[in-house]
Amino acid sequence: MEQELFIDDVVKSYRRGRDTVPVLDHVSVVLERFEFLAVTGPSGSGKTTLLNLIGGLDTPDSGIVRVAGERIDTMSNAARARWRARSVGFVFQFYNLIPALSAWRNVELPLLTTTLTAAERKRHVDAAMTLVGLADRARHVPAELSGGQQQRVAIARALVADPRVLVCDEPTGDLDRASADAVLELLATLAASGRSTIVMVTHDPRAAGYATREIHIDKGVVMQPQVTPAQPALANV
Repeated sequence: MEQELFIDDVVKSYRRGRDTVPVLDHVSVVLERFEFLAVTGPSGSGKTTLLNLIGGLDTPDSGIVRVAGERIDTMSNAARARWRARSVGFVFQFYNLIPALSAWRNVELPLLTTTLTAAERKRHVDAAMTLVGLADRARHVPAELSGGQQQRVAIARALVADPRVLVCDEPTGDLDRASADAVLELLATLAASGRSTIVMVTHDPRAAGYATREIHIDKGVVMQPQVTPAQPALANV
């Protein structure tokens, strides 16, 4: 299969006053297209830093980061921003929806800076809302939706521009178990159906069990080989 993610010998550190704080220590990860990778580890282990490198929000001190067919660690800031807009969707623990806008309008937001016509935007948004199972809730504002439904809206917003890669930072951390399972089943289905390659940071072993592969990071080092956990039964979404 085609490689979607190639990270080779990546080192990343940050300055804290006069000190240099190491975060990632010669990390290497390879992921094929349409896989679902869970990144686990304790707080402060480097998980979110790795996710930021994959999403093009940060650059390494050294090493190679190639995502969605392009080497992004050598891009200029402007080129990397253009690459992010067409290649990556972001899902976070907190949904970051605009309260005054309907779910439909929240999903439309990433398309407003594109050259798509209003009719084309409508087709994209309608398709994304249907994909996450919320076509019937499209006109509701966030306050009228459950936490799980709001996270599904956030996923639809991340998918609306058809990105190759979906990066998710603790996407179920603010949800009850039933809502979390529904969101995780959706993510697993998106990967299994060939819709997106997914990289998810999580503290939850049960959430990691929905992924097809897992890496564990501790103190900036990948501590265990990539594994293939048992895949749960997927619900219809």
